[in-house]
Parts: sequence; C-alpha cells; structure tokens
Amino acid sequence: MTRPDLHVLLDRLADKALRRETPDRDELLALLDVEDTDILDVVAAASRVRRRYFGVRVKLNHLVNMKSGLCPEDCTYCSQRLGSSTDILKYSWISADEAAAAAGKAVAAGAKRVCLVASGRGPGERDIARVGTTIGAIKAAAPDVEVCVCLGLLQPGQAEQLREAGADAYNHNLNTSAENYREICSTHTFDDRVETVDAATTAGLSPCSGAIFGMGETDDDVIDIAFALRALDPDSVPVNFLIPFEGTPLGTRWDLTPHRCLRILALFRFVFPDVEVRLAGGREIHLRTLQPLALHIANSMFLGDYLTSEGQPGSHDLAMITDAGFTVEGTAERTLPAAHHDLVATRKRGTGTTLPTNT
Repeated sequence: MTRPDLHVLLDRLADKALRRETPDRDELLALLDVEDTDILDVVAAASRVRRRYFGVRVKLNHLVNMKSGLCPEDCTYCSQRLGSSTDILKYSWISADEAAAAAGKAVAAGAKRVCLVASGRGPGERDIARVGTTIGAIKAAAPDVEVCVCLGLLQPGQAEQLREAGADAYNHNLNTSAENYREICSTHTFDDRVETVDAATTAGLSPCSGAIFGMGETDDDVIDIAFALRALDPDSVPVNFLIPFEGTPLGTRWDLTPHRCLRILALFRFVFPDVEVRLAGGREIHLRTLQPLALHIANSMFLGDYLTSEGQPGSHDLAMITDAGFTVEGTAERTLPAAHHDLVATRKRGTGTTLPTNT
C-alpha cells in the first residue's frame, strides 16, 4: 500500500468512526495489513477517535479472583482449565471480607471498576448468594465503585439476582470468532456465550464482552469477532492478548508482535468508537515497550495483577499513564515511580494467599 493510499484508508476509517458508522470488511482487512513502519499513522488515526469520545481519560479496572483453578471447562488458552498443569494458585471461594479488602486497595489506587471473577462453568445458587454478600461489602466501603461480575455461563434468573444484589455489570467474553471457537473449546459453544451476554443485558446489567488474540486466528476471525461483539452492543470491550502459559495447549504460541497488537486495538477503536475499549490480559508481554502507544487507542486498562498471572506493578501503570499525557478517570493524582516487570509470572500474591495484592 502506498502512503497516499494508506492516508486515504485511515482518514476514511476515522471519519466513519466519528460518524459512528461501521467500517467495511475490506477496510479492516487493509488495516490489519498495514506495514509495521506505518504503525504511528495507524495510532494517530485511532487516537483521533479516542480523543473525540474520551479525551485524555484512562479508566482503571481491577480483577479480584474469588475462586481460582479447578475449572471443568477445557478452554485451551486458560491456565485454570481441566487438565492444565500450569503452576497456578488453586483455592475455593475467598471470604467477602478478603475480596472487599482487595477491592478497597484497588479503589484507593484509582480503580473505578472492580471485577469479581470465579472459575467454573457457571454459578450455583450458593455462589450467587456469596457474590451478593461480597458486592454489599464492597459497596459499603466504596459506594461509587462499579462492580462487574464474571462467573461464567448464567442460568435463567441469575442475572436478575446479581442485579438485585447490586452488581453494575457482567463480563463474559466471546473470545474468538464463531468459526474458530470449536478450535479452542469443546465443553461449551460460542452461542452459549452469546446467550449469557444477552441474558445479562436483558436483566439490566451493563454488558462487558471482548476477545483474546494470539490463538491462531486469521484476519477474518479478528474481524468476525469484532462484528459479533458489535451486534451485542456492549458497554465495554476488553481486548486480551494470549498469555502462553506452560501446561496449556496454547503454551507455545507466541504469534503476536507489538505492532500486530496495535493494529488489532485500532480495529476495535474504529468498530467501537464511543465504547470503552480496555487493554486487558497480556498487554505487558506482547505490547512491551509500546504499551504507552496503546493508551492513545484504548481508554481503559486493568490495574495490577490478572486472574492467574502477575501484571506490572500498579505504580508503574500509573506512571505510564502520566508519562503518556493521560489522566486517571476520576482522580487528578499523578505518580512517577520507576518501572520494571517480569514476563508471564504466575500470580502468587493477593486473594487466596497471605501476601498483599498488587495495586
């Protein structure tokens, strides 16, 4: 693609997004094919859209893993899957007080949303009650914090129960295209996931649903999942990049480059111009030193650790946000500590341990 052609493409994508028009498939295929040397042009075009709708704000989210490991599902990307030999923390339900304490530290560090997550196919009635108690404990200490719940596939009536318990949002990612889904999971279907997101939306919960990239998907798969998510009309879209855990079927896949990640993020910004696009799992190990560029596309990110892997220190995330010229949504505080992190470190701190959480 010549540079004049590139500028025509990027201007067209940005202009459509500013009008909230859906891009054409051919435009998005061309975007994913842009040369690495032109990545700054891609970031600049996506940044026009990001700044129109979100200015320089970055929304911070924090995960609290309430129940870790021993999942009966066989999702090939997951370290908690049936048959995984990854050395992760395994524990049953933590107490409401422990979860609320972890949430409180995250809120103090600037998190606007706390995501309560539990491994498993889906919750039982006792699980719904446990989560309800935890939501109450979190809201008692921080009434304005958003609480998102992620418990797997929901049964009829459960989304309504979570809404009544005070949950604000429900997360259930579609992960990959319908065509590719059978390659990554056999214990449930793509349609099962769609039905759960629909149930959460119908119950009045804010729908949160995204994808994971780096699992062998094609460019068409990337576009298919973006369009499938758009059809669900989510309020937030987490963009994850595969963390290749040893001991999982995808543990040897290192297909992504920082530039590929940025092109995917830009695609999602053009498809979801005025929707929260969130930097999620795997950003540290795949974007690496280009993480600050991603903030010019995404307007949200996770702070601290993930479910079974460690993220870079929360203080380093806050410094990165400030250094890139952005501000934390909901606070004017700026911090500038030094930054350093290890790659793919399984989580050994926070909920389920006696060590403090990383916030």
